[in-house]
Amino acid sequence: MTDSNNIKLLKPKLSKTLPEIFLTSEDIFDDASFSSAFIKDCCIENLDAAHVSFDEAVFKNVIFRNVSFNHLELTDVRFENCDLSNADLREASIHRVEFINCKLVGTNLSDSALRNAAFKNCSGKYCLFRFSDLRQVSFDNCQIPSSDFEESQFSKVEFKNSDMTQCQLSGVTLKGIDFSTCEIDGLGARTSDVYGAIVTDAQAISLARLLGIVIKK
Repeated sequence: MTDSNNIKLLKPKLSKTLPEIFLTSEDIFDDASFSSAFIKDCCIENLDAAHVSFDEAVFKNVIFRNVSFNHLELTDVRFENCDLSNADLREASIHRVEFINCKLVGTNLSDSALRNAAFKNCSGKYCLFRFSDLRQVSFDNCQIPSSDFEESQFSKVEFKNSDMTQCQLSGVTLKGIDFSTCEIDGLGARTSDVYGAIVTDAQAISLARLLGIVIKK
């Protein structure tokens, strides 16, 4: 089921006032757990930690540099104006999470489970979602060219006003997905993948090559 119509995402459940904490790389280690926290204006770098969890947290103006958080657990979390470029977040569990005005260039979210996740006004060229499970996920006004969703599972996923140039979607069932407001030139997918996708006339022409059709001008 990949129908993207009328998607209603569950927003993060966040208290109006969260206690501000000063978080450093030294505070984060394997199996560390953080809850009810407002974290801002800091840099977390040179870190490799697994099974870290954040529950009810807001990150604002935070830079993540040279970090690896395998099996990261995020529940009721918002990232605002954060830079997670090249962060290794493989096998993450993401539930009711918002990424707003974030940099996600080269961020690795392969083999992850995303539920009720919203990406808004994000820059995520080369972002990796390979073999991930996306349910109730929205990409709105995002720049995600050359991102890779190969063999991912989509359920109620939507793309709006986003640059998806040369995105890889091979092995993804796209039936019911509306790409009409997006840029999809060079989209990588199999013929069976694009069956039932919703596109404009111009987009249909660019997708014709996937069907082996030669358009004579």
